[in-house]
Amino acid sequence: MASPLAAPPVELLRVTDLHAFYGESHILHGVDFSVNQGELVTLLGRNGSGRTTTLKAILGLTGRRTGSVMMNGRETVHLPTHQIVHLGIGYCPEERGIFSSLSAEENLMLLPKVGGGGLSVDELYAMFPNLRERRHSQGTRLSGGEQQMLAVARILRVGARLLLLDEITEGLAPVIVQALGRVVRQLKERGFTMVLVEQNFRFAAPLADRHYVVEHGRIVDMVTQHELASSMEKLHRYLGV
Repeated sequence: MASPLAAPPVELLRVTDLHAFYGESHILHGVDFSVNQGELVTLLGRNGSGRTTTLKAILGLTGRRTGSVMMNGRETVHLPTHQIVHLGIGYCPEERGIFSSLSAEENLMLLPKVGGGGLSVDELYAMFPNLRERRHSQGTRLSGGEQQMLAVARILRVGARLLLLDEITEGLAPVIVQALGRVVRQLKERGFTMVLVEQNFRFAAPLADRHYVVEHGRIVDMVTQHELASSMEKLHRYLGV
């Protein structure tokens, strides 16, 4: 008996000819890429290539932007940021945004729910046991790794299903990087969709379905997980490593 055909992938995010500006500076020059539901894709590139600006432009956090950003079939390029977030997008910025005067748990509970459900506090503490232990500690007393875990946990609680993660391993000890890798795998298994800007290629390589290479505000190449082994020399040239 023939096995049933697999369901076609569902496109969650499509970015088409996206241009973005900071004042008079033209940063993105027609970015094009797509992400299917449940996928993890990376934006690879050198510093200043436009990777972080791409994440911010998806959310409307740059200045002027033109082009198309379709979220679950809905055009969002003319929507304000607070409406875009309510479509189920969570952004974890490189600077983390932890409020130093609040406890870890107060930081975790601060944002309102935006999507359907979200992970419970108990689920998040099971995923990030360090945060359970430090839940009453002030934000300023958390280590860099604990702050990063808190920043990721916070967007999971609010109900986001598309996660935009910017340099979540930067400056962290290897043991914390490994813990974050385990969390990302768990989230992928649970059906979350992720766009990862990551300088640590060893962290990103085994996790991603596809890698998009960004240069000078454009996507210049795409490498699938299956093509990775045969494309390493090319990626090294792009990334200068």
